Amino acid sequence: METTQATIGIKKDNRKAVVAMLGKLLADEYLLYTKLRNAHWNVEGIDFHTKHVFFEEEYNKIENIVDEVAERIRMLGFYSPGTLNEFLELSHLKDESPKKNDSSSFMEALLEDHNTIIKFIRKSISENAEEHNDEGTADFITGIMQLHEQMSWMLRASLKTF
Repeated sequence: METTQATIGIKKDNRKAVVAMLGKLLADEYLLYTKLRNAHWNVEGIDFHTKHVFFEEEYNKIENIVDEVAERIRMLGFYSPGTLNEFLELSHLKDESPKKNDSSSFMEALLEDHNTIIKFIRKSISENAEEHNDEGTADFITGIMQLHEQMSWMLRASLKTF
């Protein structure tokens, strides 16, 4: 839903398309945030303390992304989705927990989610810049993708076995 006439040099239909993509990204980020909270609360095992702290650091990063994406939607002149039902309808991620509460199970599931988000953002960058004339959002989501790439790398490195 549009809030006010945004006269920022992007046609309404283009802003609407960008906001639809951002709504899906927001849903993915919120679901990932929830999964990181779950991992933080429920991880068990010999590495409990270090993973408990690690998951807290990660959900704090995602919490900031959630806020920034919602605010980007508002900057483009629309209201942000904000209910759990909306997030579940829009998200590309599966709303499920790993079968075990060990750090490896949580990290494998989180890695899959990060990779899903990275692929979605990568596809959306050129669409925003080229098709919708919104280089600002293309740049914005490029930065988010880079954060997810870093988080994905950390998980891959932690899961590596010799």
